[in-house]
Amino acid sequence: MEQISYEIIEAMVQCFGRSFYFKDGVSSFFLSCGVSQELNDKYRDQAKFVWARRLLTDLGQTEEGRLLQRRILTELCKLRDLPDKNVPDRDAGLDALRNLKRLALEQKLYVEESREQEKSRSRINEERQRIIQQRRDKLESLRKTFNDAVLSPDRQQAGYSLENLLKELFALFEIDYKKSYRTETQQIDGCFQFEGFHYLVEAKWRKDMPTEQEIGGFKQKVDTKLESTRGIFISIPGFRQEVIDQFSKRGGNIILMDGSHLVEVLEGRFDLRDLIRAIIESAAQKGIAYAPVSN
Repeated sequence: MEQISYEIIEAMVQCFGRSFYFKDGVSSFFLSCGVSQELNDKYRDQAKFVWARRLLTDLGQTEEGRLLQRRILTELCKLRDLPDKNVPDRDAGLDALRNLKRLALEQKLYVEESREQEKSRSRINEERQRIIQQRRDKLESLRKTFNDAVLSPDRQQAGYSLENLLKELFALFEIDYKKSYRTETQQIDGCFQFEGFHYLVEAKWRKDMPTEQEIGGFKQKVDTKLESTRGIFISIPGFRQEVIDQFSKRGGNIILMDGSHLVEVLEGRFDLRDLIRAIIESAAQKGIAYAPVSN
């Protein structure tokens, strides 16, 4: 069987990079098309563009792999809408799908849907639903962990639970979160990268709300890092208004989150990424470090 042209392969790569949002969706798509679990996982830690390009290149090395390339191509061409609603640039994602279908028709690589293709389409939907349910189950497990910690009289243990919960919650939404670490002079509770910025995290779960001095000390840690570094101070019981006012001044690089924000995510009402974006947008537009969930 002839190799698929480089032009088609690159158009497929663009679809995976621009038309999908979560890597779970890409993974379920590959698996439903018949890609082995081993090959599916081989490049999963790479960016979606790189992952797709390397996987498709590997498939092109064998006759069976080239058949799978065509199956993947056909399933992409059959998509009528974006697989993930959270794609940041919807127009770019749809354009990538349209361009691939145009090229596939021109090169006579896309044919009408057959019974076997209908079965494959059904497998895609089943796999997607399975992954969605897995995400719901994990979210429910984290919600139970959070609720157990709320009732625990051991506040120190609750603090440890919060650290682990944040790590797992961020991972669930495909944000690489690093747990606590220490430099020569500073203790950092956590950190992650998000949309071009580095974020340091300070997380507290005590009976009392944090003082201005505590948040000020955290801000000093953030100020010692690169200009692209911001800080998120998480206090489960919340913040006093005078503290919020103090850290909502011009030039601030700290945003504040409390337990109500986490509950919205844990109960499935908010995507964590959307929540972080909303808080950042509020801080940028209104100059307020804390945005209540009601806003």
